[in-house]
Amino acid sequence: MIKKLRIMTPGPTPVPVDVLLEGARETLYHRNPEFLKMLETASNDLKSVFRTNDHVFILASSGTGSMEAAVANTVNPGDKVIAVVGGKFGERWADLCKAYNANMIELDVEWGDYLRPEQIKKLLDQNPDVKVVFTTLSETSTGVVNDIKSIAEIVKKTNALLVVDAVSGILAEPLETDLWGVDIVVAGSQKAFMMPPGLAFVAVSGEKAWKRIEEVKSPRYYFDLRAYKKSYTDTPYTGAVNLVYQLNKGLEMIKSEGIENVWARHAIFGNAVRKGVKALGLELFAKKPGNVVTAVKVPEGVDGSKFLKFCREEYGMVFSEGQSQLKGKIFRVSNLGYVDKLDIISAVATIEMAMNKFGKKVPMGAGVKAAEEVLLGDERS
Repeated sequence: MIKKLRIMTPGPTPVPVDVLLEGARETLYHRNPEFLKMLETASNDLKSVFRTNDHVFILASSGTGSMEAAVANTVNPGDKVIAVVGGKFGERWADLCKAYNANMIELDVEWGDYLRPEQIKKLLDQNPDVKVVFTTLSETSTGVVNDIKSIAEIVKKTNALLVVDAVSGILAEPLETDLWGVDIVVAGSQKAFMMPPGLAFVAVSGEKAWKRIEEVKSPRYYFDLRAYKKSYTDTPYTGAVNLVYQLNKGLEMIKSEGIENVWARHAIFGNAVRKGVKALGLELFAKKPGNVVTAVKVPEGVDGSKFLKFCREEYGMVFSEGQSQLKGKIFRVSNLGYVDKLDIISAVATIEMAMNKFGKKVPMGAGVKAAEEVLLGDERS
């Protein structure tokens, strides 16, 4: 039987055909005036995505490269920093801080729980010499979203910088870089930008951040943001030419929809998945779920790995497995990027059918009905 592959993972996400085709265009010399104009357009359009009037740099790397750039440009060996660890990608901040020999305070948040702003305030009050706070907008491994606005209110009253991993969260969750006072935001291309992996973005906002970047003595070369600033809007090294073509096409689609509408779409779709899952009697993992990915607890008696394999091989529906200690205990359903209403219905229907196949008797049609009510409510509004 023919099966159509549907990717409902939080990255890489589905890519529109128009974006894919841009990658097949002839590769220009990366200093060609035509390509430099494309870079300028992309850089300016990214400002609207990141909600900043300052610089947004384009790096040829994965999202982790933008995270390393943030650490390399803000941390000297021995500097005291706070790394919030509430999942796999919070762990990445901690690993990077260790790699750059920071004096790290690791703020552990139980996986599935969310960061309370008062936890940051307490640590900063106790440690006024903290240079940087590293945290995460959307913890992709757990489905949790953190209150960056409230955290920024606290951090901006201190001498510390706030650096936010928005690799999965950008465009799916509201994030106002300049308005909230977030100093540095990092992201990657393979999420809500609706394009393949390979580009990373670093938004630097305000004099406080730039002063720190200029002062830091930590060794850096490829990820030295001073070099990117000097050549802005060009890149100091070879640009990922065809990926920039694709970026411009994706940004064109995002601009056409409108940033606020993109936020609203992700909120509606995330709510539809959550309502559908709960109507089946399944339990969400995140205590504060976001609109990027819904983490669902695997019911007792169901083999999580076999369940996901069945969904993929029988229905062509690709969900994500739990990571690290959550492997086999949760599965994750993304509504990120190039996803429409019927993708949401298909995802919930797949869960219904597969759960019954694995002996977890869920009410057939109940999840789809609950999701449809959310989606139809949006159409009526």
